[in-house]
Amino acid sequence: MTTRITTDGYVDGAGGLVTATGAALLVTGTTVFTIAGGPIRVADLVSYVIVGGDSTAATLRWSADGTDGSATTFSGASASLASLAAGGIVYCDFTTLATAPVITQTNGVALAGPTTSTGGGVYLPAGIVTMTVGSGPTLTATYKHFMRWVPLAPGVTVTAAF
Repeated sequence: MTTRITTDGYVDGAGGLVTATGAALLVTGTTVFTIAGGPIRVADLVSYVIVGGDSTAATLRWSADGTDGSATTFSGASASLASLAAGGIVYCDFTTLATAPVITQTNGVALAGPTTSTGGGVYLPAGIVTMTVGSGPTLTATYKHFMRWVPLAPGVTVTAAF
């Protein structure tokens, strides 16, 4: 299958659009993505360790703060990310809104797939997606975040904050 990069920087294909951030430290309250124009369904939310080896026992939890309403977490807090090496993956499995992200240290390779209980995604309103980092921020470890999403209305966009 051919993947097309659209003129606005999105990747078209694979059952949705993909928005990716640059690499950055994990810091509580950081806006990671901005959703505009309507709601989306997120099929994948994956964080790759770019620079690893941080000894901070940080944890990662995701939240959506819609333009209407208040912030709502849509994952539990991960286990400690201490000493996760480059190539490590932290991803949401979307079993429930309180399920902790899965951590793998497999040099960039991990099994993925939708869960039977949710159909493999979470619905998010227009607004911002932020991270809560327990016992953080990370001091040296950087992560890139990738979101595969499907718009639920015409004209919806998702942009990376960094």
